[in-house]
Amino acid sequence: MVGHLVGLKLALLRNGLRRSAWQLVGLLVGALYGLGVLVLAAAGLVALSFQDAALRETVLVLLGSAVVLGWWVVPLVAFGVDATLDPRRFVTFGVPRRDLLVGLTLAGLIGVPGAVTALLALGTAGTWWREPLAVPAGLVGAALALAACLVGARASTAAFAGVVGRRRVRELVAVLAVLLLAMTGPIVGGLTDGVAALGAGGLARVVDVLAWTPLGAGWAVAPAVAAGDAGAAALRLLVALATVAVAYLVWDRALTRTLVEPVSASHEVKARGLGWFARFPATPAGAIAARAATYWVRDPRYAMAVAIVPVVPLVMVVSGAGDVVLAAGPLTGMLVGWSVSADVAYDGTAFWTHVAAPVRGAVDRRGRVVVAGVLGVLATVVVTVGTAAWADALEHLPALLGAGLGLLLTALGAASVVSAMVVYPVQQPGENPFSTKQGTSAVAFTSQLVGGTAVFVLTLPAIVLAVLAIVQGSAVLGWTAFAVGLLLGAALLVGGVVLGGRQLDRRAPDLLARMRSFP
Repeated sequence: MVGHLVGLKLALLRNGLRRSAWQLVGLLVGALYGLGVLVLAAAGLVALSFQDAALRETVLVLLGSAVVLGWWVVPLVAFGVDATLDPRRFVTFGVPRRDLLVGLTLAGLIGVPGAVTALLALGTAGTWWREPLAVPAGLVGAALALAACLVGARASTAAFAGVVGRRRVRELVAVLAVLLLAMTGPIVGGLTDGVAALGAGGLARVVDVLAWTPLGAGWAVAPAVAAGDAGAAALRLLVALATVAVAYLVWDRALTRTLVEPVSASHEVKARGLGWFARFPATPAGAIAARAATYWVRDPRYAMAVAIVPVVPLVMVVSGAGDVVLAAGPLTGMLVGWSVSADVAYDGTAFWTHVAAPVRGAVDRRGRVVVAGVLGVLATVVVTVGTAAWADALEHLPALLGAGLGLLLTALGAASVVSAMVVYPVQQPGENPFSTKQGTSAVAFTSQLVGGTAVFVLTLPAIVLAVLAIVQGSAVLGWTAFAVGLLLGAALLVGGVVLGGRQLDRRAPDLLARMRSFP
């Protein structure tokens, strides 16, 4: 049965690649990224193997502990473990629980993150080649650390499934995840300063503590053997074994609860009249705009775009970016404008109403853009004025507004085209956002990268003029940037709506068929 589960994961991955060229491209991009990380890390391990034992222990235990912690925490605040083999799908099958546990654990190795982590974990044993007895100890410790990563990730997501399945908790954690992601720069800077302040002695004490914790025990077995401390090596081995055993028990109990009482999201909705539909014109475009407004107000997936607005300038201010904070306004415009690039995917199979109704593609594109455009203009203007006032650079306001509004309008136009051409699995309303849909990361990453680059390139005239106006202190260039940004952005928005509408008219049935085929 374990082999069947691993084979099922491979078959699902293979069929997904055959079904969509975007998934194949995304997987190739992810594989290239993982290969780059693997090559750089392998080179680092080779260089580390020629250093003294104390430095090797410090690096391996610190970085290894961070890897284990990442496997446990990241699924709860960002992407979630791969839900291709979601345990809830096996509720109606008589699969022995032990086989299911082992099979899902091994299936976690299939994919770029699992493969890279496994290769690097086992490769750490090679850094002890000068101490032959430490090499097998390193292999055992690395295998236990890898098991802690895989089983711990499943245990954490399964144990907290009932909590994160609540809508308010999902929204709160989603906002916190955005804040943490946006604060990566300041956090890394603070950690770097903290490490520098600790010095070699302080780091050694931190490593001594981590070596006896579930995070670092597996990585610390080989250093103890290399130092000739058999007692410490045995005790750390016991800690690593206990970590895997406890994680296994937690996952076992959580899996039992999932199979007996599957977690399902609540879909209770209180009637509130016509809502936004009573505030927009009784036209096809008005109806679509009203539904979009409802999404923006009540759907946490759209709320992410709103939550990022205050985060962008806050991060730049906290990180001490100086005049770079002036870029917060234009960046906000681009982020809000691009947020509708997955609109059709968010509709899911409900998109059949658009296919069945006599609604032209351009009307659909126009209705969706209206609400995002209004919110984007407000957010861009507020952030741009606020950051310019904070930086005492109000004289550059025309240039900044030109770049910001140009990016906003261009992003809306580009998103209107992309959402009519590309759909990928997304979390549906009410679903647990901590489970990753098959093919989501690969296709989303590729479309976001290509689309974001296109928006930046198309808006370059306004951006270049704005930068020149700020650098040279020219009011004429500033107002020119404002005019160019508005005119160019408006033209690209209209072009994007028209082109996206044509694409939607031609591809709507195919898009619906694609979404119906998503697992």
